[in-house]
Amino acid sequence: MREAVTRARRIVVKAGSSSLTTPDGSIDAARIDALVDVLAGWRRDDGRPGASRGREVVFVSSGAIAAGLGPLSLSSRPHDLALQQAAASVGQGLLVARYTASFARYGLGVGQVLLTADDMMRRSHHRNAQRTLEQLLAFGVVPIVNENDTVATDEIRFGDNDRLAALVAHLIRADALVLLSDVDALYTGDPREPGARRITDVREPADLDGVRLGGSGRVGTGGMVTKVEAARIAGVPVVLTNADSAGPALAGENVGTYFHPAGVQPSTRRLWLAHATTGQGRLRLDPGAVEAVVRRRKSLLPAGLTGVEGDFSAGDPVDLCDDDGRVVARGLVNYDASEIPELMGRSTRWLARELGPEYEREIIHRDDLVVLVGEQAATRRS
Repeated sequence: MREAVTRARRIVVKAGSSSLTTPDGSIDAARIDALVDVLAGWRRDDGRPGASRGREVVFVSSGAIAAGLGPLSLSSRPHDLALQQAAASVGQGLLVARYTASFARYGLGVGQVLLTADDMMRRSHHRNAQRTLEQLLAFGVVPIVNENDTVATDEIRFGDNDRLAALVAHLIRADALVLLSDVDALYTGDPREPGARRITDVREPADLDGVRLGGSGRVGTGGMVTKVEAARIAGVPVVLTNADSAGPALAGENVGTYFHPAGVQPSTRRLWLAHATTGQGRLRLDPGAVEAVVRRRKSLLPAGLTGVEGDFSAGDPVDLCDDDGRVVARGLVNYDASEIPELMGRSTRWLARELGPEYEREIIHRDDLVVLVGEQAATRRS
């Protein structure tokens, strides 16, 4: 038995689009009801030995875009962002209505929480999202979380709900995360091929050496790569399995793949920067700046810059590169791209004297910066 799961008081469960919809993309009411049966049963089943009382569940549900395909007469998931947003707008209401009816069979209410990556990054939004989820749980409501696909753009998207679920688990300090897919576990190769074996436990990255991770599914955007990444950043025990095995997974049985948590996790803000953003430009650093940012965890100052690439605005995420062009960190920049060439190589004191006191600030503050490489590798190169 996986005691970390059976003793959990608060969990996040994520279901992918393929676990919730029919082959033509419409909502599969029977599958949703079956999953709700499991979640409601786990939530109230607190009398077993070792089980935690006052159980709480947050459900991260994909399927809004998929659910909107049928009503809009779309035969497959569109690539055009505007079409995706239209499908999400139609499908989200249908999806929540179905969850409302299904959970009502158990006397449980649901609350819709639509998040964007921006909500995980900006401090005030982050706190508001956290307070909302905590209040819903205090009322005994089941939060239904999804990315706000109707307004999110390519530049500020989580990319898939696996990352979103991992960040939500971190946000609400969950005890465990369950990722439900159309595959029952992580395998050493394509599970349809002879010789592929199920990986029961992952304790460290080396356990996945040589494992081939597949691509995305039928109507979703995720794949095994994103699920493994989500497990790595969640900071809590993670079970990866399919929707049919949700009950055994929540009961702590040996199903799917169990990812053991490793080490101390960074803040949700830094997790978002590392795993849910794409650099909108590049800043090239001299060796001293690389060492200061990576090894000493300092802010990036203008004096350490040697080049700038891209067209970005203040507040955008940008990649920080060493002399060889290798990305070593990512952060939220305090200046527009057009302003930076005049600042490069200058001290903040000189900039304040020549350009005004508003220029006496970092290019990227250390609180808005995440390191993406190991200290030793960066130090050797610098």
